[in-house]
Amino acid sequence: MPGLSHAANHGVLWIAIATGLGATRNRRARRAALRGLAGIAIASTTANVIAKGLTGRKRPGYEMPVRIPVLRRIVPVPTTSSFPSGHSASAAAFATGVALELPPLAPPVVVVATAVGVSRVVTGVHYPSDVLAGFAIGIAAGMLTLYWWPLRPDRPPQARRPRCEAPASHAGEGLLLVVDPVARTAAPRLAAWLRTELPDAEINEVSEGQDVRSALRSAAGRAKIIGVAGGDGAANAAAGVALDAGLPLLIVPAGAVSQFTADVGITSAEAALAALRSGDAVHVDVGVAGVRSFLNASSTGVYADLTRARERLERRIGKRPAALFALIHALRRASPSDLLVNGRRRRVWLLFAGNCHYTPPGFAPSHRPDMSDGKLDLRVVDAEVPFARVRVIAAVLTGTLSRSHVYRAWAAHSIDIAAADGAPFRVAVDGEVTDAGAPIRLAKQPGRLLVYCAASPAGAANAAPAAGAADSEG
Repeated sequence: MPGLSHAANHGVLWIAIATGLGATRNRRARRAALRGLAGIAIASTTANVIAKGLTGRKRPGYEMPVRIPVLRRIVPVPTTSSFPSGHSASAAAFATGVALELPPLAPPVVVVATAVGVSRVVTGVHYPSDVLAGFAIGIAAGMLTLYWWPLRPDRPPQARRPRCEAPASHAGEGLLLVVDPVARTAAPRLAAWLRTELPDAEINEVSEGQDVRSALRSAAGRAKIIGVAGGDGAANAAAGVALDAGLPLLIVPAGAVSQFTADVGITSAEAALAALRSGDAVHVDVGVAGVRSFLNASSTGVYADLTRARERLERRIGKRPAALFALIHALRRASPSDLLVNGRRRRVWLLFAGNCHYTPPGFAPSHRPDMSDGKLDLRVVDAEVPFARVRVIAAVLTGTLSRSHVYRAWAAHSIDIAAADGAPFRVAVDGEVTDAGAPIRLAKQPGRLLVYCAASPAGAANAAPAAGAADSEG
């Protein structure tokens, strides 16, 4: 018991467990670790700084030292207030965060957290009521993280029901699949694995500098299914070819984390091939920015800089913390944009147009419950209100951006944007930044794209990585 109690000093035990979860390369495990550590930050501040500062309860070790056997004592006895137990608060906060994100891991983590609380009583540094109060604070802190960081639901998007018929290809017959260079960098054995699994498919590896869209178009006439292995940029290129040819699209996750494939339940290369072999598919909406299509979002203002900065950080610290640091970095260095939005002049920090409604509200949209709602998810951060830059950062830190006067969100079928002075302006389409030399219209093509999707959310989430895709987080 003394050893376990010492291990939890300063959160070392929980940091070690979080480090282990982060090293698994499993996205849910990483989110569990980050949520647990966020809960500890809240619980530790509440228990050790606020609550202890308001109480002055003496430790049991001072009140009745003779009743505590020597082998069970912690020496020296802590001198801070006994109420509440900071160790118990941190333990409960971490266990709550892990349980929210990764329920199968909840029982062992809860057992360890409970043991830490018990150790504080056994060693004579806390009364049982101190530990119970600490547990209550920790659970509340863990649940409070949902306010800033809502859970991503496991249920499938509405667009995946009812399913649509698509060719079922067991050995890759009729499939033209291009492997993007980014995919080969992330998973060097991916192309070889795909050729083994799909011997009848035509699989082409695009060289550095070669365009994925051109490689697909040149061979699309002899295909029944268009496929691509890569991230969101490659998926966007393949979607345009599939739309023009009227063919279904198969996306094999590789390289950077793919927002689109995650939203249709394809979280691994195995899940993609399972959908291909079973013919599971669904019609989804496609967004249009001028003459370019997008699967996820189009944006202007600082969002392009924010996205690039976030992507550099999110593999190391997670998407939410990375998005916060990226926002502060982008706002500190950038200037607002003067735009005409539907003919009205507006000075904005960013304008975001998502393909279908994203949740949660705010500056870091996570996922889409419905992939075929026929609307754009429009979000604007206004730069005209006083102290807009500071108010945006403060609202993000407090989780109140969706209710802030600097933020506005609405849904529409289309929107027209242009630079107020008529000059070219930057527009990001699924993360790729281009210059728009004239006013452009952001609009929707409802239900146009037939894309292979996972048969069930559980099957997609639990699929083991393939030999060729083991290096990709999908």
